[in-house]
Amino acid sequence: MSYKKVDQQDIKYFTDLLSSQNIKLDAEQIAQYAHDETEDLVFSPDIVLVPQNTVHLAAILKYCNEQTIAVTPQGSRTGLSGGALPLFGGVALSLEKFNKILQIDEKNGQVTVEPAVITQVLQEAVAEKGLFYPPDPASKGSCSIGGNLAENSGGPKAVKYGVTNEYVLNLEVVLANGDIIWTGANVLKNATGYNLTQLVVGSEGTLAVITKAVLKLIPHPQKNMLMLVPFKSAEEACEAVAAIFRKGLTPSGMEFMERDALLWTKDFIGDDSIVIQDDIQAHLLIEVDGNVEEVLMNECEQIMEVVEAFDVGEILFADSQAQKDKLWNLRRKVGEAVKSQSIYKEEDTVVPRYELPKLLKGVKDIGNQYGFHSVCYGHAGDGNLHINIIKGDMSDDKWDNELSTAIREIFELTVSLGGTISGEHGIGHVQKNYMDIPFGKTELNLMKGIKDVFDPKGILNPGKIFPD
Repeated sequence: MSYKKVDQQDIKYFTDLLSSQNIKLDAEQIAQYAHDETEDLVFSPDIVLVPQNTVHLAAILKYCNEQTIAVTPQGSRTGLSGGALPLFGGVALSLEKFNKILQIDEKNGQVTVEPAVITQVLQEAVAEKGLFYPPDPASKGSCSIGGNLAENSGGPKAVKYGVTNEYVLNLEVVLANGDIIWTGANVLKNATGYNLTQLVVGSEGTLAVITKAVLKLIPHPQKNMLMLVPFKSAEEACEAVAAIFRKGLTPSGMEFMERDALLWTKDFIGDDSIVIQDDIQAHLLIEVDGNVEEVLMNECEQIMEVVEAFDVGEILFADSQAQKDKLWNLRRKVGEAVKSQSIYKEEDTVVPRYELPKLLKGVKDIGNQYGFHSVCYGHAGDGNLHINIIKGDMSDDKWDNELSTAIREIFELTVSLGGTISGEHGIGHVQKNYMDIPFGKTELNLMKGIKDVFDPKGILNPGKIFPD
């Protein structure tokens, strides 16, 4: 696909529409919009546009569609798959001013929100009303609702409460040609035609630009309990996950962290309060929540019975909110800590939870074969394993020329175990050339056909999802 480079005539149109303060042309300003959190990748747009309302955003898309200018929607740019990278230059369409919580409907348990609202800000606002928005990405303090919708984000709470798409009732979106539509209705059940709402969720900005979302809320659980369980075998930690569910228990969080993940995070944040014994290879961070303390204590006792059947160290039971916050902060900072150590690549695999030990073992075997070290962590209750491949002492030649083959082997193993190549980070730019592993030509052609219907000229977030 060939896209038009933004020229002076285009700049004049955008300036007349938005005024100059909502346009960024300076190289230093543009540099901020040339990357997200994916590795060290940088792709500069020709121009950054910051519309203040849906009408202006629609006019931008209509014009870019007519001129065949590539448009990359952007939010907080915290993504890990290159989904917000302007691969073809063109317009970086920043939704940063769409940052309002428009309505909290306590009677119906719904909230209407714009896409640039930070996830944690939304959670705290509805919590004040006794309501709960469960999707809980590790970056909830910086990621935005729009990005969560684009990637169908999950997070630690997904094991009990599900991922983003399960809380989306209706979306206002702008199509590539500038048309403004609502995709559904503000109801809990909807069997009216194709489900356009769920089609847009997880489409990574390739089908439409989300400008409003109506999200479902549930009552906020009043109590929670948290424990950190050390294991002498990482594979046994993974085995314990399935064993807990077979016991009939559903924790509200079940996070897996390899030894290096926790050690590096402790150093990264300067916290020595948790001692990791030399023979400990992994930890599970397990949370239960609800409204009756006796019920939660009983669940914790049952979980302890299950994990103590494995070779574990001393279990830490968080006895205060401060200690709970400290443990969750350790988990949420793992990604940043790992990235601070070395050049890296992060893969976001997911398998049925019973297959998690096989996936972990296979990743280590592939690492030994190709000569790389990996640090693994993730949402074990969902079978979602984040694999951070660390360059370390690996030669540039092997890193540049052999690693993609190793990653392909990891993904082939993942799919062979009944899983797939992304659980919550999306495909974006960095995973697109592996899409032939989970899908054949028929499935990929169906997806491309849907893209063509929504965006015939291919201007919306081009270069994402589909293999080159």
